[in-house]
Amino acid sequence: MTTYRYTVAELRGQLRQLVLTGAAIALGVAFLIASVSGSGALVDSFSQTAAAEVGPGDVQVTPVAKRALETETAARARQVTGVAGVALRLTGRGGVLTADGRPLGDAAVVSSVAADPALRWQLLKDGRWPSAPGEVLLDADTARRIAAAPGADIRLVRADGGTATAHLVGTLDGRGAPSFAGHPVIGVPDGAVRQYGTGVTATQLDVRLLPDASRARGAQTLRAALGPTVETRTRDASVTEATRQSKTLYGVVLIAALSFVLIALAVARMVVSNTFSVVLGQRTQQLALLRCVGADRAQIHRLIRRQGLLLGVGASAAGALLGTGLCAAGTALARTADLGPVHLSLLPSPVVVVLAGLFGVLLTLLAVRGPAKAASAVPPLAALGGARTVGDGPARLRAAAWSAALLLAGVALLAFGALGAPPLSLLAVTLGAISSFFGVLRLSHRLLPAVVAALGAPARRLGGTAGRLATQQLRLNPARTGATGSALLLGVTVLVSAVTALSITSNSLVPLVSARQPAVFSAAPTGGPLPAGALSALGAQRGLVVTPVRSATVEIDGHGTLVAAVDPARLNTRTDGIDRARTLADGTALSGLDNAGVHQVAKAAGRPGTTLRIEPGRSSLPFTLQSGAFLLVTPATLDRLAPGAAVTTAWISPSPGTDHPTARRAMDRALADHPDVRVTDTEAQAQGLRSLLDRMMLITMALLGFSVAIAGLGVAATLMLSITERAREIGMLRAIGMSRGQLRRMLTMEALLLSLAAAVTGTALGLGYGWTAARSVTSTVGTTGGPPVLLVLAALALTVLTGLAAAVLPARRVGRMTVITALRTT
Repeated sequence: MTTYRYTVAELRGQLRQLVLTGAAIALGVAFLIASVSGSGALVDSFSQTAAAEVGPGDVQVTPVAKRALETETAARARQVTGVAGVALRLTGRGGVLTADGRPLGDAAVVSSVAADPALRWQLLKDGRWPSAPGEVLLDADTARRIAAAPGADIRLVRADGGTATAHLVGTLDGRGAPSFAGHPVIGVPDGAVRQYGTGVTATQLDVRLLPDASRARGAQTLRAALGPTVETRTRDASVTEATRQSKTLYGVVLIAALSFVLIALAVARMVVSNTFSVVLGQRTQQLALLRCVGADRAQIHRLIRRQGLLLGVGASAAGALLGTGLCAAGTALARTADLGPVHLSLLPSPVVVVLAGLFGVLLTLLAVRGPAKAASAVPPLAALGGARTVGDGPARLRAAAWSAALLLAGVALLAFGALGAPPLSLLAVTLGAISSFFGVLRLSHRLLPAVVAALGAPARRLGGTAGRLATQQLRLNPARTGATGSALLLGVTVLVSAVTALSITSNSLVPLVSARQPAVFSAAPTGGPLPAGALSALGAQRGLVVTPVRSATVEIDGHGTLVAAVDPARLNTRTDGIDRARTLADGTALSGLDNAGVHQVAKAAGRPGTTLRIEPGRSSLPFTLQSGAFLLVTPATLDRLAPGAAVTTAWISPSPGTDHPTARRAMDRALADHPDVRVTDTEAQAQGLRSLLDRMMLITMALLGFSVAIAGLGVAATLMLSITERAREIGMLRAIGMSRGQLRRMLTMEALLLSLAAAVTGTALGLGYGWTAARSVTSTVGTTGGPPVLLVLAALALTVLTGLAAAVLPARRVGRMTVITALRTT
């Protein structure tokens, strides 16, 4: 009991020095809770969205093998005992016209609205449901694009190719139908789907059971009545199936979030370990006196670990409360936002809170293990003023050899990753970065003082006495400099590595989305072949290079296969697979599927003597040229397989000297009389990918910036502790005439030089790691561009500002110290 009382008393005596260390632990635990809860809320939102699209029906009937349901399925289901109502989901392809008669860029999805209100699965945003002929719904985004509101008349493309005027009675929330994302949606009564849609298919049958009927029994009865061509599931089973892929995405999100959390906690661990090292270094004489009065090494070791345990428990409890409070505030804020079918709750489960708190305690115990071991080795002679022990020569040599081995192994793996091919190259870069960085951390007590010496030259000239003393302090205490700066070094390195890798990958891959497409634009009808008038009008426009793609469904080996043909000489020379297409001989084909070998032969039924030799390997070109195509053949081969095959797609590029906007206006003029032709811009797709990567970069900077903030707490904690350790030195400086302002400037200069050294070193390492990681990903397509200069400078500025902020409290404490108090400190 006496030992425990002494432990608590010692901890209370050091509480002022350890408060910032506890804050770092608390922030790490709070960040862990918020990240896990946020990831859980994300996957729950996926499940809620999937449940909204599954609909309110008690049982869902879907076709097997993704085929369409037979139209008589609904009639047969109505005859099943216990069924109260059914609604067949019909979908087709349609078109929405703007006020000037031009079609929107994307083909619309025509979706049926159930007559039974209890089986309507769409999410109504504004207005009412359609009930009379000529009444329709649009998704809210499409209605906004054509400047239409409920109550207005809009123009739609009819199934026969003409146009019709419909009355807009309401708008749909697109978030309730993620499978239709990216497409305009037209909601019409189920009896009017074929009026506006082509290629209408029945995708699902929603069944409402009688109130007292069992869902499981009802699903079994429907399965027996409808036969093996359909699958029947209860609503709960349908939601589970729909969220199966969301769980995979949840795993990705959770791993990414936890990666950032672990980085922040690694920084917090370094802060805890470094702070305890400094605190115990100041208590060397006290610990030696305990040894003199009979305490053995095991007791000293237990004393330090108990203090770490108490600090970890208190800080983790505070972090758990802080994290729970942040999640509660986030939940309250989410309730004020319009999230469609999602009702978001960020409140963590008790298990998450407890595990995060235990993790914080474990983190602290691991962090103080090294300092506790070193403190227990203090000899009793130190109490009498003897020299402090220094690690023996063999131990230092082993440590140096281990550090050098980590560095060499890391550099070798990085070189292999930069020169190798994915996916092993990325794994090699990851392992190499981890290995080499740990080597750098082990040598930080030598590296950072050297960088400080290089950066301290202008500080010594411009800062006068304060600058010279600040530089000297950092150089004469390499262990403290390395321990304090290593946390900042870790945060900056990871931050710069992430933004550099994302930026270079974006600059390398995004242009390929458009540069390696067959052309800049593609034009295709909403259904059927491309009208001959549209193709002629496009060809008559000056400034456009038009390449028609012909396709036909041919029965090959007993299976209907979509075969496409094109003149490859007119396509973009950078298109993936264009070289293989240009050397394609008559009677051969490129396949979109993997093939076993060169001699694989397919026979075309109905054309005696016509055979196709499938070229080995898989090619993405057939599908790229024509959606749904599996084979690409020469035009002469297609003439033999399907004489008179129609043009179904046209790829269009601006001619030399014609810019992108001019080419787009020329296409609009050519297609003014063909509203059913949809134009796709490959550059717009590239910009969408770039926007996604840019958002990822901003999120990465925000999360990793949190780690830099935790590292700043470590700098502040170490500076606060150094004031106590250097109290007599500060008193002597004051006694010989140094003012309080000069002392504050000296401490601020120390923080500035330390953070700048960590920022410069971390930026250099991060640029190397980031470029190597991007190179390992983009080696097959070529690495272009460099790091984002502005973001890297922002990271540098953030680190320096963090260091300056960390010096505020220590500088104020120095300013309040009197000469007598400082000189009397032992």
